Amino acid sequence: MSLSPDSPVATQVVPSPNHDARTLPVDALILHYTGMASAGEALLRLCNPLAKVSSHYLVFEEGRVVQLVPEARRAWHAGLSAWEGVRDTNSRSIGIEIAHPGHAADGTLAPYPEAQMTAVTALCRDILARWPIRADRVLAHSDVAPERKNDPGESFPWRDLHREGIGHWVPPAPIRDGRFFSEGDAGQPIEALQSLFALYGYDVPVSGTFDARTKAVVTAFQRHFRPARADGVADASTITTLRDLLAAKPA
Repeated sequence: MSLSPDSPVATQVVPSPNHDARTLPVDALILHYTGMASAGEALLRLCNPLAKVSSHYLVFEEGRVVQLVPEARRAWHAGLSAWEGVRDTNSRSIGIEIAHPGHAADGTLAPYPEAQMTAVTALCRDILARWPIRADRVLAHSDVAPERKNDPGESFPWRDLHREGIGHWVPPAPIRDGRFFSEGDAGQPIEALQSLFALYGYDVPVSGTFDARTKAVVTAFQRHFRPARADGVADASTITTLRDLLAAKPA
């Protein structure tokens, strides 16, 4: 690959061998955390041919950005995943790995450093200026792989990115007591709920049964769009936020 980055936000190219040809046009941007102790450790893994993983960019804790795979090539960052019925997420997306240790053993997630998020914002804005990616296709890894992944997590500042013109967002509906749906429930209301999530883009069968897959999708949605509580329970706040997002979804 050329030693000149595709994005001026990147200061260096560190070529990874882990990529191949795209089979779909780019129309999505997927954000990840590395889940490793340091950016240096993550960089070694993303460039290791035995690991068979990569991303287009890696954003270090202090805000340095390196490019690993040309944007024109298919990086191997999303794994088994799907969005809007398309399962080769890697072919249609650009992937950004953000250096972060990930969720702790107790489930907590440390905030992302300000300098790092400044770089993430600049990189996203540059990519979106050059590729036809709709706001609602700026996604979390957990959105496209809800049963496997939980990154970049509930502390990731999606609202702040939206204020900078990146991604899709509406104010989350307040959390209140009231009716809710959870794992084990079944019937027409669950079928309607699953239909709404599928309409937004999530890969969830419309079965009428609130199964483990549905719970994972609800949790992923909450991590992204209702981060105050990501418990996999479809309460009124979650459903109202989903409906508001659908109403505001770009055509």
